[in-house]
Amino acid sequence: MEAKNYRPNVAAVILSSKYPFECRVMVAKRTDVKDAWQFPQGGIDEGETPLIALFRELKEEIGTNKIKIIAEYPEWISYDYPAEVIAKKKPKFDGQMQRYFLVRIDDEKSIDLDVKDPEFCAYKFVSIDEAIDSITPFKKDVYVRVLGYFKEKGFI
Repeated sequence: MEAKNYRPNVAAVILSSKYPFECRVMVAKRTDVKDAWQFPQGGIDEGETPLIALFRELKEEIGTNKIKIIAEYPEWISYDYPAEVIAKKKPKFDGQMQRYFLVRIDDEKSIDLDVKDPEFCAYKFVSIDEAIDSITPFKKDVYVRVLGYFKEKGFI
């Protein structure tokens, strides 16, 4: 069996600025896939650390990187693109290998989706259960695992 080729990636579980008094996370609606909601994420460029990529990607995708890091998922976690994504987008990779960060945003008003090459057209802060329910199905197992870890450790 041929080894899979995964794109190195970071993802952010963004808690509202009301955390820890209120535990709501941001999900964003993709511009290129109908009714697809997800956490902000993006590739790690050559020479970048996951932490540097996290701050760059947040600035590029949601217009702000004014966050406080609460925790990091302790290992890389991967998922495969489903056949329909491969057929439609013809990606260079079989899926993504991600590093997840739990962060608290300083101020929701700083979020600005009107960025160069926007990936998202809307966002909302929802409960953990609502986040899992609204996520694109092929990413759901990863979200359950990551959110379960942060919950088990007492962060959410």
